[in-house]
Amino acid sequence: MNSKIATDAGSLKRGVALLKILATAGNRGQALTEVAEKAGIPHPTAHRILKQLIAEGLAIQHFETHRYKLGPLVFELGLAGSSLHDIRDLCEPSMRDLAQTTEDTVYLVLRSGFEAVCMHRCEGPFPIRALVLEVGSRRPLGVGAGGLAILAAIDPDERSDIIERVEPYLPDFGNMSAALLKDACEHTVAEGMSLVQNKVSMGVTAVGIPFRNSVGTPIGAISVAALTQRMPNARIQKIAAELRREAANIEARLRKSNWSQANAPQR
Repeated sequence: MNSKIATDAGSLKRGVALLKILATAGNRGQALTEVAEKAGIPHPTAHRILKQLIAEGLAIQHFETHRYKLGPLVFELGLAGSSLHDIRDLCEPSMRDLAQTTEDTVYLVLRSGFEAVCMHRCEGPFPIRALVLEVGSRRPLGVGAGGLAILAAIDPDERSDIIERVEPYLPDFGNMSAALLKDACEHTVAEGMSLVQNKVSMGVTAVGIPFRNSVGTPIGAISVAALTQRMPNARIQKIAAELRREAANIEARLRKSNWSQANAPQR
């Protein structure tokens, strides 16, 4: 019985890992080779688990490209979960105000273990929009303005461990490396804001500020992304000040709610 429980637990853990990998792929999906390599498991094992996920509606395989994507049940579960613990409701007023005042795109990113998950997006009225993240997409923690803001706010010892864990995935994002990410964190701490210019998405500049839960743990960030030509230094500084103000407002709402206690970041 104990060995069966251990086997089931291992299968569940691998299944969750594959779902997280598929979440990073978006609509494009990922090939079996990519999934197995990122999960660090043999191809036959990855194929078997993916078949199980497909059978349960948690994954699908495109009939032409044969690439794997998240299935409809993931969306349904996400809707059910969001109705219970939806931080988007707490952040929406700040994001909406920022989108109107900056006229650009505002993102909400939350930490999930060693990843940053885009939870919400508000688009400003400027006609050319920097839509660099899809809601629900995942990136290694530290990639993008929101993820970098969160990572830089984490205790240095834990931050070093996270950078080591995400290092294999960094080259997929603008040739990022562990050394470059470490330097970016130090620069973010020194400047009091994260700034990503023409790296993850060419022609786009983004500014991010983290926010913390009621016990002081950095759990998320809000960021503004715009065309680089719209982001001279003076405007970057102004947007950073507006982000700091709204991050403080979000923290105040978190303290008044029970979300902070019920949703500590997974590690």
